[in-house]
Amino acid sequence: MSPSASSGTPRLAVVGIPANRRVGLFQDAVRAAGLPAARTVSWLEVLRGEAVFLPGETVRIDSPGEDAEVDRMLRGGDDPARVEGSARWYGRFTAAVREVGRAAAAAGAVLLDDPEDIAVLFDKRLCHGVLDAAGVPVPDSPTSGPASGPGAEPVRGWADVRRLMAEHRMPRVFVKPAHGSSASGVMALETAGAGRIRATTSVERDGQGRLFNSLRVRRITTELEVATLVDALAPDGLHIERWLPKASQQGLVADLRVVVVAGRATHAVVRTSRSPMTNLHLGGARGDLHEVQAAVAAAGGSWDAALAVCEQAAACFPDTLCVGVDLLPATGWRRFAVGEVNAFGDLLPRLTGLPGSGAEGLDTYGAQVAAVLAAQAPSRPAAAHGHAVSPDKHAAHGHTASRHDHAAPSHDHMTSPHDRAAPPHGHRPEGRAPESGPASNDRARNDRVAHAP
Repeated sequence: MSPSASSGTPRLAVVGIPANRRVGLFQDAVRAAGLPAARTVSWLEVLRGEAVFLPGETVRIDSPGEDAEVDRMLRGGDDPARVEGSARWYGRFTAAVREVGRAAAAAGAVLLDDPEDIAVLFDKRLCHGVLDAAGVPVPDSPTSGPASGPGAEPVRGWADVRRLMAEHRMPRVFVKPAHGSSASGVMALETAGAGRIRATTSVERDGQGRLFNSLRVRRITTELEVATLVDALAPDGLHIERWLPKASQQGLVADLRVVVVAGRATHAVVRTSRSPMTNLHLGGARGDLHEVQAAVAAAGGSWDAALAVCEQAAACFPDTLCVGVDLLPATGWRRFAVGEVNAFGDLLPRLTGLPGSGAEGLDTYGAQVAAVLAAQAPSRPAAAHGHAVSPDKHAAHGHTASRHDHAAPSHDHMTSPHDRAAPPHGHRPEGRAPESGPASNDRARNDRVAHAP
């Protein structure tokens, strides 16, 4: 059920890691809105079957990352920097999220994040299939959709990767663990004639052959080493996507993380890198959003239409209040595709909202709190500090798809915003960039990096 307009001040709760920065930033936004602190339910309580929810609470589900004990219970290993075990992690995590949903429903609480949406968002194959079926422009993929569904292509190891690349005429691909995050286990792979091969990845093997995430991006040029890594990753599930050539800024490869709250693209940040992976913890750098908008306009494109692609992707998950969309600009800055949609893609400290988004002056957490307030009292004046994200047509959990009646982009896997009418609202990229990056960057330990769902 959605919060009632007559229910008064919302009582918020957050499922997360109590001492984590994500929970802290959300609590800061709650206090800034003049609300009582959110009650924190720890992931350890959830995993031990001890979580309790209260009638009428509005519950936010946040990341279980950056906690060694939680990771051990989910993954089963003793080192959160390990790559293996992602399938086990996914099974246990999605079971725990569904239990949160059952417990919240039984108590009469309302979730801001749908357990089934989260299950799809944390399986790259499923997420790609949902986006593709909805007409969202995405890279071509031979592994899109349910792994056991009709037409599903098995990926049991390197031999299958080579076969699929050849059959689908994909000499350049990204090979991704189906349930990975923070570029964990990701490999940007290029093949050429005469058996030439090059892979770019942050995965490293120790003396016992175990795989670890590293803070160093390296290149591999021998098929034997590539095959060894792929064969080790394959048992947890792999997703393959065509490697789309991306636009550049200041000589660096560029893409964007766009946060969508209650159906509106509210925040955007540019990520640039010398490597195919733009994650900041792997050496990526913050780009200039003003330059992006200028480049899009110079190419005859539309910044509004680019944001509309992100809103279209978020609309595939209407029962989840906030997602982070990885937007891939094609060379030339005129066409865009969606690389991934992230359930916990909102950790962008100090980044304020785009003008025209309804989140001006608010960070990503403040925008979400404003959306909750607007859902509970849609006819009242703007929320604290004079800002509110429009709730529009709130779904059962108090969320919405885009409030704009955008025409669906043409689905040629890299849609051209120039070929569609711009949405009516006037987004402009003047959000203030933060000093630190999006936090799919987990805390590093000895040059190894833990997962950050």
